[in-house]
Amino acid sequence: MILDRIPINMNEVSEIVKDIDDSPRKEEIELYLKKFMKTKPDHAKKIKEEIEALDSIKIKRDHIVKIVDLLPADSSDLNKIFTDVSLNEEEINKILEIIKNSK
Repeated sequence: MILDRIPINMNEVSEIVKDIDDSPRKEEIELYLKKFMKTKPDHAKKIKEEIEALDSIKIKRDHIVKIVDLLPADSSDLNKIFTDVSLNEEEINKILEIIKNSK
C-alpha cells in the first residue's frame, strides 16, 4: 500500500533496492542504477543537504532530486530543470558551486 509519494534520487533508490529479495526485476533495477547514477551516496546526500540549506522557496524537492541525479554543469543545464520557475544568477551560481564542491 502506498502511504506517501515523495520524489527520491537514484542513490536513495539504490538503498531501498538493497532490502529487496533477489529477483530478475531487482537485477534490472540495479543495472539501470549502475548505468545512470553519477554520484556516490555520500556526495548525493551532501549535495541534497546543502541545496536544502539554501532555504529557497523556488527550489522544490523535485528540483533537488533532479539536480542530484543529473548534476548540471552550467546554468543552461540547470535552467532545464527549473522549467516552472526562474532562478536569478546568484541562486544559479550557489547551486552550481555546491555541485562543483561536492566532487
